[in-house]
Amino acid sequence: MNDLLPTAPESFPDESMSFALDGPAGKLECEAHAAAPDVARNAIAVICHPLSTDGGSMRNKVVTMIERSLRESGVDTVIFNFRGVGHSEGTFDHGQGESDDLAAVVAWARKTSPTAALWLAGFSFGSYVTLRNAVRLDAAALISIAPPAAGRGWDFGPIELPSCHWLVVMGDADEIVEPQAVYDWIDGLPEGRKPQLVRMEDTSHFFHRRLMDLRGAIKNAVKDWLPGPRTA
Repeated sequence: MNDLLPTAPESFPDESMSFALDGPAGKLECEAHAAAPDVARNAIAVICHPLSTDGGSMRNKVVTMIERSLRESGVDTVIFNFRGVGHSEGTFDHGQGESDDLAAVVAWARKTSPTAALWLAGFSFGSYVTLRNAVRLDAAALISIAPPAAGRGWDFGPIELPSCHWLVVMGDADEIVEPQAVYDWIDGLPEGRKPQLVRMEDTSHFFHRRLMDLRGAIKNAVKDWLPGPRTA
């Protein structure tokens, strides 16, 4: 399957492009999108999808809305499938291997855009993977949508917290991640390490009928984080 995808380009593509990137467990299916030149800023975002074993992929509608929101804000974007999803090779590895997948995509992004600020974003399981790697990957901004901070088997306790810009968006009617557990987790974080929290009323885990509100929340939050214009 992966031979149907071109190999990863040496520079960030000017137009949307799907490609196969060499990852730690085989090829990773990726897709890059460049911000429009008239709004482009010197930043690149790598976005992670929800749990692979529950059908999560880079085609998830929340992931694609995060991507759209950031690209419209002027940030180049990369979405990709974790190992074992879509055309990505390998098998699910409970967050550890997926962290290595993320690092491989970030390395490509930095190679193609060496001066750009790195932003990380993720939905559900993807927000766990991005948070646990934000410090080691030196992220300049972090966006966590419905982070599974309690239950679901993901241990947020040992994670080194970032000091970068950080947004958490949580639906008050999330049926998969307990909202109050997320709010309690945030309340318990040290001062100076707490994220900006946006609570969305009457909103489910997958933001049914609220995707445009999610878009607005992301764009409003990041507008003051944006670096200067991207230069050629």
